[in-house]
Amino acid sequence: MALLANGYVVSKPSTAEPHDLLATDPLSGETVKIQVKTIQIRTDRGGEYVVHARKSDGTPYTKSDADYLIGVLVGEGEFPRVFMFENREIREYWASEARASKRWVELSIALDRAAYTAEGVITTQMEAVI
Repeated sequence: MALLANGYVVSKPSTAEPHDLLATDPLSGETVKIQVKTIQIRTDRGGEYVVHARKSDGTPYTKSDADYLIGVLVGEGEFPRVFMFENREIREYWASEARASKRWVELSIALDRAAYTAEGVITTQMEAVI
C-alpha cells in the first residue's frame, strides 16, 4: 500500500523468486526488486528497530535477490510505519527510531490524490470508482 500511495507501480512475481515485489519508481522509471520484512523492536536494546534480512537458509539477501528492503513496523492500535532502504547484503539492519528517520526512507501509506490529479493520471478512473 505504501508503494502504491507513493506512486510506484507494483507487481508480484508469478514464479518463485527471492524477492516479494517488483516496483517501478514513479520518477526514474526504474524497476527494482523488493523484499518485505517485519520490523521488530528490541526492548533489550533500548527500543532499537531491527530487520532480519535473511533467506530461509539463513543467508542474507544479495543484490541479485533484492535491490531494496522494506521494513514494516506494526504497533497495536496504530497505523503501520513503512521504511524502505537499500540492500547492503547483511543479515540484520539496526536503527534507533531517530536514526531510522534519517537513514531509511519512510513511506506514507496515505494516498495523495492531489499528486495524481495534477498529473491527470487517474482522475477519471478515480471518479468512476467513487
